[in-house]
Amino acid sequence: MDVAPRTELLREREAEESARVSFAELFFDLVFVLAVTQLSHALIENHSAEGALRTGLLFLAVWWAWINTAWVTNWLDPDRVATRLMLFALMGAGLVVSLSIPQAFGERGLHFAVAYALMEVGRSAFMVWAIPRGEHALRMNFIRALCWQVLAAVFWIAGGLAEPGLRLVLWTIAVGIWTLAPIATFWCPGLGRSTTTDWNLEGKHLAERCGLFIIIALGESILVSGNTFLKQPWDAAHASAFAVTFVGSVALWWVYFNVGAERGEEHITEARNPGRIARLGYTYLHIPIVAGIVLCAVSDEMILSHPHGVTEWWVAAAILGGPALYLAGNAAFKRLSAPNLPLSHWIGFCILVVLVPLVPSLTPLALAALATAALVVVGVWEHVSWKGVDAP
Repeated sequence: MDVAPRTELLREREAEESARVSFAELFFDLVFVLAVTQLSHALIENHSAEGALRTGLLFLAVWWAWINTAWVTNWLDPDRVATRLMLFALMGAGLVVSLSIPQAFGERGLHFAVAYALMEVGRSAFMVWAIPRGEHALRMNFIRALCWQVLAAVFWIAGGLAEPGLRLVLWTIAVGIWTLAPIATFWCPGLGRSTTTDWNLEGKHLAERCGLFIIIALGESILVSGNTFLKQPWDAAHASAFAVTFVGSVALWWVYFNVGAERGEEHITEARNPGRIARLGYTYLHIPIVAGIVLCAVSDEMILSHPHGVTEWWVAAAILGGPALYLAGNAAFKRLSAPNLPLSHWIGFCILVVLVPLVPSLTPLALAALATAALVVVGVWEHVSWKGVDAP
């Protein structure tokens, strides 16, 4: 019996609005505002080495859940009822995933694992059903992807049933399986492998989707700053801390959107093999960019709560590590559409490294102000440099 859909669910590539991000996709993204907030709070509550490892693992899981859906909606028409229902079902499972994050290595581990496995396996299974048989290469790609996700789901579920120590090992394997899958082009015994040319995607759409996710992460940082500041006395110290966090958020936005986002969109739109650029530039290189924003949100909450006193090393790691990760990810991403790594990012990174020996002698507010200054230097340097290039 043929179970292929009766209605064409794929986007019309030749249509003018084929690259448009739909309201349904934006609605889906709201789940990840909660997820990013939960991740930053989880790291604050458990900032030991093991806690950082656990949070990093959950962050990767959240990222793959989002980026995989972004890829899927690059092909599917979100104005179709079936596609919208699929997205809403993913939202429901995503809410369970997000709400389970604080106790993912505790009593809600199985809830997290089941909901996450349903998201990943269900999404690919839907794609196998939705893609017409005439689109053989694309359909085979998702059949292979489904095999990888079923394998990962076994480790997710097993980890949810295991004790916390073993759970960390099993979930690390599960995340590792999916992190390796696109690099291995979803090779499966008997089914072969996909190629990046099989991924005939709309580059402008994926670039915009990733840009919007950066906005979501930055928005979470601003929410953290606002909510934390409301609970503090409005004195000079806390007002200064609030100003530093705000300028830091603006600098993060500027570094990504002033040059990188638009240039990256043009690069993938004009590329002969957009799938290769999407895999490297938007799937992998955006991981440190978003992770850097999450760490910056952690540091924002800490300096607003405790602007003075001795700077603990884990707080310093967030204050300096967040911008460092962000700059490293942006530099690598921008390198895809430029002949060299941007010098401004190298300078900013070096400033952050120079600040490390000064940590014992600086308050959290002072250290954060200097780290923010490094981001401002990067933004201004790059803006002036590219303004000179664009000048007639």
